[in-house]
Amino acid sequence: MNSVSANLNIMIKASEKASKVLIRDFGELEKLQVSKKGPTDFVTNADIKAEKIIIEELKKARPNYSIISEENGIEKNKDKSNTWIIDPIDGTINFLHGIPHFAISIALQFNNEIVSGLIFDPIKNELFYAEKNNGAFFNNQRIRVSKKNNINECLFAIGKIKNEPDLIYRRSGCAALDMAYVASGRYDGYFQNNLNLWDIAAGIIIIKEAGGIINDIDLSNIGNIKVLASSTEINTKFIEKIDNF
Repeated sequence: MNSVSANLNIMIKASEKASKVLIRDFGELEKLQVSKKGPTDFVTNADIKAEKIIIEELKKARPNYSIISEENGIEKNKDKSNTWIIDPIDGTINFLHGIPHFAISIALQFNNEIVSGLIFDPIKNELFYAEKNNGAFFNNQRIRVSKKNNINECLFAIGKIKNEPDLIYRRSGCAALDMAYVASGRYDGYFQNNLNLWDIAAGIIIIKEAGGIINDIDLSNIGNIKVLASSTEINTKFIEKIDNF
């Protein structure tokens, strides 16, 4: 692995440990699909278990850092400048239906800025990560956003919107992976409203470090966040197409 900071190393280890539980539970889900007892509780448990493992690992290494997480909410600790932001399963509905498209997302916020982030897809064993001023990586290879500038050749990821945009787009059900895919050039851009901070915190730095553009996001706001991200090449054209949404 290219040289990563101690903090990112801690994040990677925590995500790998939690992923073992998610992979096992995802396998079990297929058996549950046929049982009378709905799998919803099972997914909630998987979420809580994975989050607990991640928090334990991070706390072991950095006991004073503050934490924002999906299940636990906000935990202010001694060190208020450093905050872990955790989503144990982004894409829970996919997980619930046995669709292998979900991810663990962990970011580190220092004061008012995300300084490192990782998005780990345990089923495909795909790890996207970035640190401030150090570039963005996918499974140890440097990644950059797409260079396409003809919007008709582009593929976008878009969440719920009122009108049908004149674009080729997908709705994948996993904001973290949508952002990781923009960073690695699989998608050319991403737009969605009403997101939570833990869905997108890691994606913010990964896209920036991959050379992409992302709208200004107020990190003191935990919910109802709008994200518009793309390569620099296509940004203006993309905004024009979805300007009314």
